[in-house]
Amino acid sequence: MKKFGLKLWSTNDFYIDIANQLYHDNIFDYIELYTIPDSLDMIKKWKELHIPYIIHAPHFAHGINFSIPEYKQNNLQIAEIAFRYADALNADKIIFHPGIKGSYIETAKQMKSLKDSRIIIENKPYNVAVKLENISLDDICVGYDYKQMSYILNETDFGFCLDIGHAICASNSLNIDYISFLNEFMTLDPIMYHLSDGDINSTTDQHLNIGQGSYDFHKIFSIIPKIATISIETNKSSQIHLDDFVQDIYLLKHIYT
Repeated sequence: MKKFGLKLWSTNDFYIDIANQLYHDNIFDYIELYTIPDSLDMIKKWKELHIPYIIHAPHFAHGINFSIPEYKQNNLQIAEIAFRYADALNADKIIFHPGIKGSYIETAKQMKSLKDSRIIIENKPYNVAVKLENISLDDICVGYDYKQMSYILNETDFGFCLDIGHAICASNSLNIDYISFLNEFMTLDPIMYHLSDGDINSTTDQHLNIGQGSYDFHKIFSIIPKIATISIETNKSSQIHLDDFVQDIYLLKHIYT
């Protein structure tokens, strides 16, 4: 049986009441919570929900980049918020991105020093999707293919989160058939998955709602095991309801699976 998760940010307290209602209506099975730096004061609110959690650590947009040596101390400091959230919310998984612009060998070296068995590492697209300070759209992500991810996972002995959209985008950047690309990633035994819709020919991850892109979910679900943990990382159009997420779940549960 597949378990579906609602992806939220730790600062999204405006969703707390509706998320609680949807969980008790059996719409989703857990919350994947992206932890924003300087949001530790929000832990108490999320803890009151008594909902299972998976934690997503801050990534390069919020200052973490394990692939560059000069970032090491900063990485450790910012990563601490993810561990604090995981401890408080009894989460058994903490997702980290491998980094950007640097070396996957450095990523493995730095991440190995974290020594926390809850850590799982997410694959990335080839190119950056959002331009930020000191980051351009031409910069290359770390962990975009099997070679890099297999090295990082072997060196760290951490788990693997397969982001379907990231893999499809990377396959397009590398001109590789996306099904064979996904199947190669599957040999790394993913513990969980990230899922959204998008343009099947695009190199940019768009996080479209299910049905708004051209992903073939029948093919995708033929690859994902029948028993799987899947976080839905789709866009949300409102801060007062989660109707688009509910529609995503309906499509995934009743049409594509």
